[in-house]
Amino acid sequence: ASIGATVFPHDRADGEALLRHADQAMYGAKQAGRNGYLFFDAEQDRRTKDRFVALGRVQEALDASEFSLHYQPKVDMRQGRVLGAEALLRWNHPEHGLVPPGQFLPLVEHTGLGIALGRWVLAQGVSQLAAWQREGLDITVSINVSARHLQEPAFADELAELLAPHGADVARHLVLEVLETAALADIDYTCELMQRCRALGVRFALDDFGTGYSTFTYLKRLPLDMLEDHQDLAIVEGVIALSRTFGCEVVAEGVETPAQAQRLIELGCGIGQGNGIAAAMPSEQLPGWVRAYKGQMTAGA
Repeated sequence: ASIGATVFPHDRADGEALLRHADQAMYGAKQAGRNGYLFFDAEQDRRTKDRFVALGRVQEALDASEFSLHYQPKVDMRQGRVLGAEALLRWNHPEHGLVPPGQFLPLVEHTGLGIALGRWVLAQGVSQLAAWQREGLDITVSINVSARHLQEPAFADELAELLAPHGADVARHLVLEVLETAALADIDYTCELMQRCRALGVRFALDDFGTGYSTFTYLKRLPLDMLEDHQDLAIVEGVIALSRTFGCEVVAEGVETPAQAQRLIELGCGIGQGNGIAAAMPSEQLPGWVRAYKGQMTAGA
């Protein structure tokens, strides 16, 4: 048996590690029999080790309570009224400051750690919703659920356990946001699961509709400003019309300007969310923001 590899260790420790892996590869080649080849990819090995180190750091962050939830308001742009808020995960990194989820969630979303993080988010969101209700803040809280977490056999039972101490009113104010791709991955299972969760009083929202399996995504790639191009405008109108047909409510995410808010209202979509309304904020800031909100992006503003 033979093995071939070209490696360039950066230091002695790296070199020793590569030699250990090379020995393991040599042993594997010998076990496979004579006249065989087993190639050792040093770069792939380095990426694998880096990934394990990164996953370990995320686990440490979860254990050390470095994660928090920020909340971005959802408002009725016609009436200037706050309807709810979406819970958004943030990592309070001791060295790098506030880290957005796009920098770490893709690493964990298909792992058991991703499920553990999802459970933490769900527990924190439900607890915060219950606390706001005790304070008299009457809003919904939306929580994103990953595809893998949703497919967990115990998901509905764990959700019931979280809601049990708080009563039915908390459940009625909880919205679980599920990506379109996750919802359609196993439609029969997802429907059965949603029925079990809805029996608890929980509602569901289909997040990023039109960017997954829906054919809308093939009509045109949506640019940042979705309301100035006539093709993009047609897609938005189509989604709104479809929602009316099925009796669904549409929330426009990414609303950045009063002009966008006005145009969405004219199209029949009155509920908006985006940095033009308010950026995601820590939980302790949201009640004051709700009380001070004047509906700056409503049709009459």
